Amino acid sequence: MRKLFELIGLQIRWFIDLFYPPFRKYMALQFFRYGVSGVANMIFDWTLYFLVYHFVLHQQMLHVGILTFSSHIGALFITFPITFLSGFLLQKYVTFTSSELRGRVQLFRYFLVLLANLVLNYAGLKLLVDFIHLYPTPAKMIVTIFTTMFSYFSQKKYTFKKIDTQIL
Repeated sequence: MRKLFELIGLQIRWFIDLFYPPFRKYMALQFFRYGVSGVANMIFDWTLYFLVYHFVLHQQMLHVGILTFSSHIGALFITFPITFLSGFLLQKYVTFTSSELRGRVQLFRYFLVLLANLVLNYAGLKLLVDFIHLYPTPAKMIVTIFTTMFSYFSQKKYTFKKIDTQIL
């Protein structure tokens, strides 16, 4: 399965790299791959959420045992594990391919960075909307700029870091 993911990742990298030359002056190839794969996963998330919300849940409450979730929260719970995994696989096999950390370590760290991003999103939106009184959409755009940069450097330096094999 790993070899299949590596092969697919190689093909996706080749395709993304076709569009890199105009951006060469402005960003590193790895950051470009990160951005393209991140946007692709975001579009996948939005599409999957729409499909689950409208065609799986039919905009109805989700009943799970004794718990009941509104349809928009139910759709989030259903789609999150799928897009979490697809995002991880894209970052592992497309963007940060040279890390030698074990996959399960990378997956756990990826989850921690995702949780940190969730906290940053919440705090940033609370600050910008509730205290500074910006409109929610521009506030979300501002927060997204910061969380994207935080996420990129966290994934690069923590989740998918390269192991230094040099002896000091």
